[in-house]
Amino acid sequence: MMHMRLASPALLLAVALATCHAGAAPFAYVPNEKSATLSVIDTDSGALVREIAAGKRPRGIAADPAGRVLWVTDAGAGALLALDAASGATLASVAVGKSPEGVSASADGRWLAVAVEESNSVVLVEAATRRVLAEIPVQGRNPEHAVFSPDGKWLLVSAEDAEQVDLIDVAARRQSGSVAVGLRPRGIAFSPDGARAYVACELANTVVVIDMATRRALATIPAGRNTAGIAVHPSGRQVYASNGIDGTVTVIDAATNTVTTTIAVGKRPWNMALTPDGARLYVANGRSGSVSVIDTASNTRLNDIPVGALPWGVLIR
Repeated sequence: MMHMRLASPALLLAVALATCHAGAAPFAYVPNEKSATLSVIDTDSGALVREIAAGKRPRGIAADPAGRVLWVTDAGAGALLALDAASGATLASVAVGKSPEGVSASADGRWLAVAVEESNSVVLVEAATRRVLAEIPVQGRNPEHAVFSPDGKWLLVSAEDAEQVDLIDVAARRQSGSVAVGLRPRGIAFSPDGARAYVACELANTVVVIDMATRRALATIPAGRNTAGIAVHPSGRQVYASNGIDGTVTVIDAATNTVTTTIAVGKRPWNMALTPDGARLYVANGRSGSVSVIDTASNTRLNDIPVGALPWGVLIR
């Protein structure tokens, strides 16, 4: 008689994670700055399925187009980590400078852009070789986010000590201008077609809409106190802004640039992400140690999922 050997729990989890990339419901990855982990949430069941060790102080997170490699900034080590999404293993560590914050990936997965606070610069990394290609100085001090436009031609960069977002020409690898917004710009997100960019301005309590064709501000929308994170619905019809002091998310109608509703979440909501179908919004609550899940059709908060300490943001793949 043949005896079958039972698979280990770790193997079963790896298989489940691999299945996710083959078409099942995606996972939400939450970098926890204080507990130095990534919390992994199954967006289908809402269950926390795993904690992955992620350096000393994980902050920003991005992924390759297939969702197999996670890119995480480690502020404690001054590095960009490449992690295997299925196993959690560290594949590489790329030195980028002191206190890196946000990281974004170009839509084709070729490039990664890291906002580095101490050097007041954006570091451009080639994903395939895991090699630093350029360090691009920006005007804003203590840059927080560097976000690729959907076509990969531009990077918009926000900084804690600024009243503008800086514009980097990716091909030229230099700053080519800036757009005046409000005091202390934070989160940045683009409309799906790349025509508009939305910027959360923390100390102005506003969201600024930028026309990317003219690279000028089109509108300034009042939000809540200490507006921090931004997410745009895949349809382009709604924009979401988190408000750190109020513990809320503001919902904006993109056609009229007006606020339609406000949703209570946890304490100090920060960066956010939507599921690919736009049905759920996941909000990292820094001081609650949780992620709030919002149903975007009804604009209601469904539940809160406990994660690690000081969650910085969410990536869904």
